[in-house]
Amino acid sequence: MNIFIRELKANRKALIIWSACMILFIASGMMKYTAYSSSNSDVITNLPATIKALFGMGSFDVTKASGFFAFLFIFLEVTVGIHAVLLGAGIIAKEENDKTAEFLMIKPVSRASIITYKLFAALFNIIVLNIVTLVTSIPMVAAYNKGKDVSGEIAIFILSMFLVQLIFLSLGAAMSAFLKKPKASGSLSIGVLLVGYVIFEITNLTDKLNFLNILSPFKYFNYGDIVDGNGLNIGIVLLSLLLIAVLIFSTYFFYQKRDLKV
Repeated sequence: MNIFIRELKANRKALIIWSACMILFIASGMMKYTAYSSSNSDVITNLPATIKALFGMGSFDVTKASGFFAFLFIFLEVTVGIHAVLLGAGIIAKEENDKTAEFLMIKPVSRASIITYKLFAALFNIIVLNIVTLVTSIPMVAAYNKGKDVSGEIAIFILSMFLVQLIFLSLGAAMSAFLKKPKASGSLSIGVLLVGYVIFEITNLTDKLNFLNILSPFKYFNYGDIVDGNGLNIGIVLLSLLLIAVLIFSTYFFYQKRDLKV
């Protein structure tokens, strides 16, 4: 438990900063909605499909508050994905980076327990960031929404984001446990995330490369279905949970076998 509290304290300032950034991101993003719902909205509606896809609009009606939030959501998801992957990599590698591994190892706890406490601390940070995003998004969208209430759809969006965050959190942790140079895990994990985003953009432009979607967590959930009130695909949710479980198992496996640099 001391390790859990220690990690919460170590990441407290970062969590406050990320939470503040998310609030500002959502507030400033929704403020731009008025430009999309103005009398010039026909210009946006009639844009070519490739241009819409390039800017992340897809098939969303961005002249409506729900459609605009769906357009804004991918950028929110990339932001929290960066937070999650850096958190996962950093929380595992920090002892070696800070030269405190020896101090931690002499405590009467197993390596598995250390990983468990650290992952629970990281999970707590992600949950808090999700709650902040949710309680900011619902009133901000409601302030501009002139149609039916979309709070339920927003909650589903945040749930899908939570699963994507868990994927990137466990990916960062697994890479940190596997790599011999833990300092490289953060930058390499970010690289994987950016590749996933590039795949997201490419497959938005053409259906011929949809087979690449499996490599991008940003494409696991159909945001158009969420806007239409159809919720999440249970099969994709289960596959995402399986991927998370495999990555977490890999974290335990590789961390148990590595020679820690003290």
